[in-house]
Amino acid sequence: MTDLPLSTPEFTGNIERLLADSTPERFHVRGAPDGAPNVLLIMLDDVGFGSMSTFGGPVPTPALQRVADQGLIYNQFHTTALCSPTRAALLTGRHHHRVHMGGITEIANSYPGYDSALPLEAATVAQVLRMSGYSTACFGKWHLTPSWEQSPAGPFDRWPTGLGFDRFYGIIGAEASQWEPAVYDQTTPIAPYVDRPGYHLTEDLADHAIEWLERQRASTPDRPSFCYFSTPAVHAPHHAPPEWIDRFAGKFDGGWDALREEIYERQLSLGVIPAGTANTTRPEQVPAWADYPERYRPVATRLMECFAGFLAHTDHHIGRVIDATRRLDAQHGTETLIIYLTGDNGASAEGTVHGAWSAPSFQNGVHEDPEWLLEHMEDFGTARCENHFNVGWAWALDAPFQWMKQVASHFGGTRNGLAISWPGQTGTAGEVRSQFHHVVDIAPTIYAAAGITPPERVNGIAQMSLDGTPMNYTAAGDGSSTRTTQYFEILGNRAVYHDGWIASCFHGRVPWIRMQAFEFDGPDEQWELYDVTRDFSQSVDLAAEHPERLAAMQQLFDDEAKRNGVYPLRDAGSPRGGDMAVPSSLGGAKRMTYTRSHVRMPESSVINLKNCSWNITAELHCGPADSGVIACQGGNMSGWSLWLADRKAHFTYNCFGHDITTISTPDITPGHHEIAVDFVYDGGFGGGGELLISIDGTPLDSARLDRTVPLVFSISGETFDVGIDTGSPVGPYPHQFACTADISGVTLQRLSEPDPRIAQLVSEGMWRAGLSTQ
Repeated sequence: MTDLPLSTPEFTGNIERLLADSTPERFHVRGAPDGAPNVLLIMLDDVGFGSMSTFGGPVPTPALQRVADQGLIYNQFHTTALCSPTRAALLTGRHHHRVHMGGITEIANSYPGYDSALPLEAATVAQVLRMSGYSTACFGKWHLTPSWEQSPAGPFDRWPTGLGFDRFYGIIGAEASQWEPAVYDQTTPIAPYVDRPGYHLTEDLADHAIEWLERQRASTPDRPSFCYFSTPAVHAPHHAPPEWIDRFAGKFDGGWDALREEIYERQLSLGVIPAGTANTTRPEQVPAWADYPERYRPVATRLMECFAGFLAHTDHHIGRVIDATRRLDAQHGTETLIIYLTGDNGASAEGTVHGAWSAPSFQNGVHEDPEWLLEHMEDFGTARCENHFNVGWAWALDAPFQWMKQVASHFGGTRNGLAISWPGQTGTAGEVRSQFHHVVDIAPTIYAAAGITPPERVNGIAQMSLDGTPMNYTAAGDGSSTRTTQYFEILGNRAVYHDGWIASCFHGRVPWIRMQAFEFDGPDEQWELYDVTRDFSQSVDLAAEHPERLAAMQQLFDDEAKRNGVYPLRDAGSPRGGDMAVPSSLGGAKRMTYTRSHVRMPESSVINLKNCSWNITAELHCGPADSGVIACQGGNMSGWSLWLADRKAHFTYNCFGHDITTISTPDITPGHHEIAVDFVYDGGFGGGGELLISIDGTPLDSARLDRTVPLVFSISGETFDVGIDTGSPVGPYPHQFACTADISGVTLQRLSEPDPRIAQLVSEGMWRAGLSTQ
């Protein structure tokens, strides 16, 4: 075992007063072990086992197929069933709860298994490789930085550049608009889509990855590279160029039941599932296509076409990165270990039964009226919406397994296709491997391929033991697995695998119903037992036949849960406030003044104006023709904006892109002014209230909001800005719309009680009538 970084080597030459009397020693830069390959680690987002053509899916994926044809495909590889946990396990080689990532960063609580703060005792594979002589880069989605460390002030220790990556270009959070993404170059926010018609994030990521690979090989040809290419695709929103979407026109008109059966038959034909595997039945909570309203079927099929086009487009551009890697290998006489992991969990059913036009709607627990979707079908796939397909498609794309993303108890949530092209592999290329493995096994596999012994200490910190086991032995042939036990747990859905058997407990909440709490060990839970050596898809529950084995497996889960920090169990409806809250970058502040220095501020780092009364006050000097955004938060799917146009001040409140309310002042005279917007809240969760805009203390216009956004304006990277609107525009104005007025400051204040004068106006019924005379 070694400590990293290695200490400075002792100089072994001879030093005298003069050069002529001294003996030099050539200075050497420590390199990677001899024969260490380049590594290209690819991971997609929200792709079910049966999505891609290599695994029987309806979407042609030639790049994945090339890796499979030159390497091996794995049909019993597993993830955690959710995004951040899978990424944490992938990059550390340790179970997700052990490294404090029991859920996504947005729903952290203060218990160690769930606080979202990756510990120093769990160095990433990028840190170890970098300290061992590799160049390292990350392109794409990160989603491992705690919410309180995402502000422009950092700290940046848990950003990619703080966890071992020399180069980072991508998004820091959960998802992004592919057309208007909130990209970071290292830790600097940029807007690469501005003045670039037809821009698409996946294409941009591929361009930058190829550029880095070419620069790295030419600049340091003796230094191997580790490139982590983790696309935000195909997480919603399902944005793709129309020509890619249109390739799939009409291909899904048969519905999700027929699609799942077609996938299943292809899987059997390809041999990616064993003969005799059952295609598990549809859960009662997922409607049959035959029962789905015919009126809304065109909406559903178009949503699926968008997803398919998005996935095909993504694989195409991944293919460009793979081709560049192969070309550079040929030029430089090197080899690359290519690991293509098709997803971080199963297909997503978060888009609700009818699908979604506005992602913030279902992220806030609101299901859209399918009539709205029918009226806005032309928006699907474009920057005008953040579309997500129906629950039924997710179930179909996870064939032949039960359930989908979030459901860690069943393989529909955890089974993801994997292809690995091993350096020097020839005779076994194109074969299927069925050893049972997990995402924690990827980092040890890379270490073994590079000839690196995992360090005992990194930067002076003693390291946790690895939970993963190398998969390199599988290159020699199929057979028994070195992984014999594996636990699973996400949001109360839990399971444990041991020696060919798996005990599974679905907690009861379906993934498309948010903020719903179920009782642990209550009536909605039932433990099941499967012999997966004979039942590949978990189709026959043997719990009643083997009660003693089930009891032993339940005890094993309990042991694993205690060992890995899974307890206390929680679900989507569990509390996260009080002593269970994680820190906020704002501390307890309820009032803050912002200036033009404050642009691209993540939502979690700005005063929270949800579920309360509030005040926004801007101090500025206006000229006779000034215009632009004074301050805003969110984007075209949800948010608010205070802006100037036509010599008037306007305030827009945007609720899910559906309810867009704008109030305006009369013409503003040139000079110094205080523009204030007050909201008097009705109370409750996402409740309505009264909205008022004033100038220099005089109320001028008002409106009633029937509902407000309760949880989050955006998890796709829309931010808070002063003097500009980055990302998609909140209101009816152009992109960016920089403010030409002189802004002294914008103060946001969360109020326990509304301003008494404002409250009196409301109580006297003078809110919307005759305000200009007050």
